[in-house]
Amino acid sequence: MNSTFDPNRPIGSYLSTQNKDLRSDVLRVLENLPNLENGEVIGQIFETLVRMSSQEAERLDWKILSYSLLDMEGGFKAFYPYRHTRKVTIFGSARTLSDLPEYKMAAEFARRVVKEGFMVITGAGGGIMQAGNEGAGRDNSFGLNIQLPFEQGANPVVTGDSKLLDFKYFFTRKLFFLKESDAIALFPGGFGTQDEAFEALTLMQTGKAGLVPLVLIDRPGGGYWKDWDRYVRGRLLDQALISPDDASLYYLTTGLDDALQHIESFYRVYHSSRYVDGQLVIRLKAPLCEGAIDQLNDEFSDLLVTGQIREVSAFAQERQDGTENLPRLAMHFNQRNFGRLHQMIHALGRLGVACEAIQHPEKK
Repeated sequence: MNSTFDPNRPIGSYLSTQNKDLRSDVLRVLENLPNLENGEVIGQIFETLVRMSSQEAERLDWKILSYSLLDMEGGFKAFYPYRHTRKVTIFGSARTLSDLPEYKMAAEFARRVVKEGFMVITGAGGGIMQAGNEGAGRDNSFGLNIQLPFEQGANPVVTGDSKLLDFKYFFTRKLFFLKESDAIALFPGGFGTQDEAFEALTLMQTGKAGLVPLVLIDRPGGGYWKDWDRYVRGRLLDQALISPDDASLYYLTTGLDDALQHIESFYRVYHSSRYVDGQLVIRLKAPLCEGAIDQLNDEFSDLLVTGQIREVSAFAQERQDGTENLPRLAMHFNQRNFGRLHQMIHALGRLGVACEAIQHPEKK
């Protein structure tokens, strides 16, 4: 077999003659590629698989690929019907007991974000995860369970629901936590919670995750996240291992009102963003007031490689994503100072107060 896909070679020659149904299905998909909305990308996937099949690999490698694709298939299928509804992911310890303040706060937080129009995503386990699903209710809950030999059975709120997903791998599970989240709330927890906190921050710091608010919630008088923040500032920031503005990627609070206000402020004006032709395009829920662009350029010029922050119309690449009627800004962002970019998003929220911007929730 050739090491690369040959478009002139009959695709049937790549397939086992022992599976006629699979052969027929694959041929049907390939023949219809020009008519599929994402046919070019699907073709690239086929081409990659053909190349990989000609390379030497262990059976374990193929099993990893197979289970990863199965994890993704289940995640894409479950989330697709809710793709226009914003969601908050709640992380925290599976071992938090139901009579503890953190459990009660997580349940109340979930109740309140659902009232604001969000759905809730948890890891589907007990403790803080169960509290989040209880507060949100079954209809507004996703549970992203991980298959473990111990501890991680799904909680009764999400058991049996179509929005409960069982993942083979942590990395595919994390992909969906971050891909689908419009905000992240972390309550105290162990290694898993710390891992989720640092992974989210790493991906936001490097621009590999979308712009979302991340709140660290502790009980009144609690020191869990204060001690964590002290470590980050005293060991990482003081030794110049992170930038001062990186601390703007997260927000500490011991109050639910404060946590909700932080999320609401983020989305008061900001809708979404994407890169087009090397520029960061920020879509807005309402036009900015007169003079607001000048304020943004005065305060955040350090984010620019060249030019200025400016108001623009939808680019051609955006005209099929449902945002074409939204006002927007464009800027040649340096793709480095994401903490400062978060500061700018919150500044948009403050400017929006005077402009009477549309309030959350909105469909994304």
